[in-house]
Amino acid sequence: MAQRSFAMVCRPKVFAILSAVLALGSATPASAQGISIADLAGKTHIHGLAFDRAAPPNVLVATHHGLMKAAPDGTVTPVSDSRDDFMGFVPHPSDAAIMFASGHPQAGGNLGFIKSTDSGKSWEQIATGVDGPVDFHQLAVSPSNPDVLYGSYGAIQTSRDGGKSWAVAGDGPAKLIDLAVSPANPDTVYAATEEGLLVSRDAAKSWQPLMADVPVTTIDLAADGTILAYVPGRGLLKANESSPTFEKVADGPDPAGYILHLAIDQQKPLRMVAVTGTRAIVVSGDAGASWKMLGKK
Repeated sequence: MAQRSFAMVCRPKVFAILSAVLALGSATPASAQGISIADLAGKTHIHGLAFDRAAPPNVLVATHHGLMKAAPDGTVTPVSDSRDDFMGFVPHPSDAAIMFASGHPQAGGNLGFIKSTDSGKSWEQIATGVDGPVDFHQLAVSPSNPDVLYGSYGAIQTSRDGGKSWAVAGDGPAKLIDLAVSPANPDTVYAATEEGLLVSRDAAKSWQPLMADVPVTTIDLAADGTILAYVPGRGLLKANESSPTFEKVADGPDPAGYILHLAIDQQKPLRMVAVTGTRAIVVSGDAGASWKMLGKK
């Protein structure tokens, strides 16, 4: 599959401070395990973000070296002992205990499609996927029907039974960066690419452009059908699924560059989190009109 030219370059080696945090056992007090979000962002590759449904002020951070949890004060702690590279990561839309992921095990190879039923503490391979074990760099779940998932591994694969079995839906869009599923219809899928924003209304079998000839680095949808997408040089844009004409919300947290992995708090849709091109994790409490770095007052 195409490489993400917009993605931050993975560091070949984890710096000592992150290694020390990950090496700490469960007996160590959580406060002693913490590092700052700035240290984390600068020392590992962040692949995904989501608000923690079990503790909404916290942010789940899927990284090259396992799943982390960032508190509102910016303190980061490991969620589990896993050091695997979570390339694709998405939580269940309503059950805080269930999370889905894919990527690479620490020892090398591909993870296939994996699932946690204990809020990310342990993981089990549910399926290898088509021509797998797969490494879904982009993974999305339907908010209205969590049994429906989409993953990118060359082609777009889809599951209709919660990830137990997978089938090829169709060709993947060129230079794909991000996937999102409509909250209203599990067969409507959006693709952010380096060449524009695409939509499929037939479960990823075919694609039509919504925005062409501009890079779209991330996309997410609120429960009311609001589409949010980021275009470098233009900023954070929004539209509604019923009338997808985009208007500018604001420059965004990194107006000179780009943002990746935008995630909306579905319980409080005015709240958002994103990773910028300068490797900062930023939050907004006003639907993207203004942003601040996680952990800063």
